[in-house]
Amino acid sequence: MNKTAPIEALILMSFGGPEAPEEVVPFLRNVTAGRGIPEERLEEVGEHYFGFGGRSPINDQNKALLAALRGELDRRGIDTPLIWGNRNWDPYLTDEVRTLAQGGRTRFLSIDTSAYSSYSSCRQYREDFAQTIETLAGEGLEVSIDKIRQFYNHPGYADACAARLEDGLAEFRGQVGELDAERHRILFVTHSIPNIMQDASAVATNGYLAQHEELMDHLLGRLDASEQLPAELVYCSRSGSPEVPWLEPDVNDRMTELAEEGVTGVVLVPIGFISDHMEVAFDLDTEAKETAEGLALAFTRVATVGTHEAFVAGLVDLVEERVAQLRGDEVDAPALPGTTALVPGSGACSIACCRGRIERATYPNWESVS
Repeated sequence: MNKTAPIEALILMSFGGPEAPEEVVPFLRNVTAGRGIPEERLEEVGEHYFGFGGRSPINDQNKALLAALRGELDRRGIDTPLIWGNRNWDPYLTDEVRTLAQGGRTRFLSIDTSAYSSYSSCRQYREDFAQTIETLAGEGLEVSIDKIRQFYNHPGYADACAARLEDGLAEFRGQVGELDAERHRILFVTHSIPNIMQDASAVATNGYLAQHEELMDHLLGRLDASEQLPAELVYCSRSGSPEVPWLEPDVNDRMTELAEEGVTGVVLVPIGFISDHMEVAFDLDTEAKETAEGLALAFTRVATVGTHEAFVAGLVDLVEERVAQLRGDEVDAPALPGTTALVPGSGACSIACCRGRIERATYPNWESVS
């Protein structure tokens, strides 16, 4: 940013993950803090990580995205520092912000790694920012943290998803030959959330579910006639009490039903995830793939957007959009045709959106749009 920019540093904000077997259960304790999850359940979930050497793939993926973003920023002549901060593991958000704040940089803009509106994918990050702001204020460091808007319908994200889908369909055709609408299905996959969280996400926005459906419809509309297959949205990674209703159907359950209906092949498109982290590596590449093999289904898992150049460029576009808005410039916020327009910089959220745990203004520059 130039000297008049209202932002002095950028943050790639993510979830975090363990790097070694001995870090797995402590990491899961961080993730589930305050939820009363028994230790034995944490150890059970930890087995997913132990199957991958006791480390999450998310850290390497964030490092790759960090490097790609730095490259795109440099290409545009933007020399603003870019750091990486996590919610649940090293490098922690507060520690990374503290380091720059001690050097005099106090105005931050976050690039979050979640595309959709919900408590877990938007508001909880805002609460993380609020906690960091409060902690550093107690140390005599006054900082502000803003964020880019949710990007599920930004052209950069959609273009990257469309390119990955084309590649995945080509791979699937290599297995099955011609695509057949009677025998083949496209299953768009995202992280399940509790029904009450979905309802909360739709208070001030069109909501988590509708946002996925809008992107799904857009992607299907870009396919050639020869690639058109019946498609639907399914879910993975459900957790918590079985008495609490979550969004359904589960990807494994739906594949079982489809096989019983005569379907012989599925293409899984993980539009709810930007990289191949644990929910993709275990829930899809391991568990769902095993389900498909047991059902004798042809199976292709489409790649996530990762560091696709359209996605990376789109994130930097969103940074420039928010900075321009903070300067008071007129802002054109691009969105896919036919999708719900989002308020630039706000993520289309209000203070009351998503009924978060911290029922107060968690974020100093947030404007209510409800």
